[in-house]
Formats: sequence, C-alpha cells, structure tokens
Amino acid sequence: MNEDVSPASFGRVDPDGTVYVRTAAGERSVGQVPDVTAEEALGFFVRRFEALELEVSLLETRLGSGALSPDDANASIKTVRAAVTDAHAVGDLDGLLARLDKLAPLVAEQRAARKAERAKQTEAARAAKEKFVLEAEKLAAGTDWRGGVNRFRALLDQWKALPRLDRTTDDELWHRFSSARTTYTRRRKAQFAQQAEQRESAREVKERLAAAAEELANSTDWGPTTGAYRDLMTQWKAAGPAPRGIDEALWKRFRGAQDTFFAAKQAVFEEQDTEFKANAEAKEALLAEGEQILPVRDLDQAKAAYRDLLERWTAIGKVPRDAIRPLENRLHAIENGIKQAEEDRWKRTNPEARARAEDTAAKLEAQIQALEDKATRAEARGDIKAARDAANSASTYRQWLEQARKAASDFSG
Repeated sequence: MNEDVSPASFGRVDPDGTVYVRTAAGERSVGQVPDVTAEEALGFFVRRFEALELEVSLLETRLGSGALSPDDANASIKTVRAAVTDAHAVGDLDGLLARLDKLAPLVAEQRAARKAERAKQTEAARAAKEKFVLEAEKLAAGTDWRGGVNRFRALLDQWKALPRLDRTTDDELWHRFSSARTTYTRRRKAQFAQQAEQRESAREVKERLAAAAEELANSTDWGPTTGAYRDLMTQWKAAGPAPRGIDEALWKRFRGAQDTFFAAKQAVFEEQDTEFKANAEAKEALLAEGEQILPVRDLDQAKAAYRDLLERWTAIGKVPRDAIRPLENRLHAIENGIKQAEEDRWKRTNPEARARAEDTAAKLEAQIQALEDKATRAEARGDIKAARDAANSASTYRQWLEQARKAASDFSG
C-alpha cells in the first residue's frame, strides 16, 4: 500500500454508523458501530485492516528468510488471503491481496531450490551408500577378521545417519550391504571355529612334545639327544599355535626341559674343553719334538722316532675340535717327510734303475769314441768341416755322459 494513502480513504460511514469499504469489486458493508462518531467508527475498522497488514508483512518476512517450508508458506498465504478477502476492515484490501499474489513465485522458487537441494542430498546419500556397499562387499570377501568387525560397525553407523532414498533404490542397496555383512559374519565365525579346532589339535600335539622333551631332559647321550631335540623343535613349529594361555604354559615346559639338557651338556663339554686344551698343548709339544726329525738324515732312526711319537700321540687323547686339523696337518707333514726319504733311498738302491743308468753311460762313451774317430779321419783327409762337426757332436755327448755318470753314482749311495 502507498504510505501516502490513508487506509481511511478506502471507506465511509453512514449516519446510522454503518461502515463501508471500497475495493476493485465495488463497495460493501463491513459492519456497524452505533452511538459513536464517524471517525471512531471508521477507525475501529481501520485498526482491523492494520492488523491484517501486519500479518501480511510478517508472512513476507518469514518467507523471505526461509523460515517457512513451501507447503507451510502456501497454507499461510491461503489462510491470510481468506482473511483479507472477507475482511471486515477498512483499507487497501486489494493491495494486500496483490502483495500476497507476489509471494506465490517466491514460494515456487524456494520449492524448486529445496527440491534441487534434496536431489543433491539424495544423490550424495546414494553415492555414499553405494560406496559403503562396495566396501562392505570387499570386506566380506577378505580375511580381515579383526579390523573388519569395527569397520562394519562404523559403516552401519554412517549408513543410519544418511537420509533414505527412494524405496526401491534404498532397499536394493541395503539388501546388498546387509548380505555382505551377513556373509562376512558367517565366514568370520567359520574361520574362528576352524582356528579353535586347529588350536585344540595343536594343544594335543604340543602336550605330547612337551612330555617327550621332559623325558629327554636328564639324558647324557649328548649327540643323539641333541638330534632328538632338534626334531622335537621342528614338530613344535609345525604344530601351530595352541590356545594362548595354554600355548605359553606348554612352551615353558618344553623350553625348560630343553634348557635342562643343554645346560648339563654345556657343563660337561666345558669340562672336556679344559681337558682337551691340555691335550692340545701336549700334542703341540710332541709335534715340536717330532719336527726335529726333518729333514731326514738317518731314515731308520727317523722311522723309529716317528713310531714312538705316534704311540705317545695316541695316548694323549682328544683335543678341541678346532685344533684337530692344524695338529694333524703338522703330524702328516712329519709322516710325508719320512715317506719321501724312503722313496729317495729306494731310487738310489734300485738295481734296475742303476743298470739302466750305467748302460746309458756306456752307450754315450761308445758314441763319443766313434765321433772322435770320425773327426780324426776327416781331419786326415783334409775335410775340415766334417772334422769340426764330429768334434762338436762329441763335445755335446760328453756333457750328457757327465749327467749319466752322476745319475749312476747316485744309485751307489
């Protein structure tokens, strides 16, 4: 309404106190206020109009702020329109109706905006639920039996917080999600049941192994028992875990028996090591004495000394494992020196070899004599070149003869 136009200008008062309002549809009576002045009668109905105008203004404000839903806004507009249309009031009622008409497009715009927002929220909820379904199906096919439970619980809480979709889509997605959760739960229970069965079987095996280990704890048959414990440990590892508390108790039994045996074995071996070290020192002293035989000068004396050394060597006893090879290498070196001396003496006293050496020397002497005769004859006939060649050949043969005579003399020793 134009603020310059008074609401009273839209009405009049008859002398009998009847008040009229003028609208685009014409003039109509809105009531009668007898026994008062015309201004008072008209003012009474103007105040009613001002109340309606305030109601329209409040509706405009609430609708503009988004405080009303489109449906509530339409209902309010309808109610206020009915009140204005048949109002017993004086003022620009047509103006109020025009203002109410202007609210309809705003309501439609807000309805469209809300619809778009709901569609956006629905699409986001659909995408989120589809994502949850895919993750749930992946979890259902996996083997994360501990983390999967917590994740399914979190997914379910998030699912409940989302708005519902259309019934068909929402039911379909929920069916997939619920089926995945059921599948996971069944597989998890089956897995835990199988694990429980395996752990019970492992308990029986480990109880038997612990008992076997305890039976061997006081054995002094060190080598075979050590191998037996090695086999028991292999079986223990292959058995798998027993129930947690029982597994730890059985391991303490098994390990305790094993520790008892190996502690006793170590004590015995430490005592042996002390003895073996003394033996090693004795054998080192014996070797130092035996190494004086080399190089062999008197074979018979060397062999007698070596036999005596072997007897004393055997009497000394065992040495530490890491000392065995170095000591035996030195002993073999003495033995090899004596064997080499024996071979050398055999070569020197071998009749066949000596005869071959002497025969070679004789043949060389005959060849030298023949070459010297040849040189003499060549020189007598004046053949200087032939004489020189024969003399050179004879010289070479003399060198070979010296070597042959030396070899023959070696066999005389």
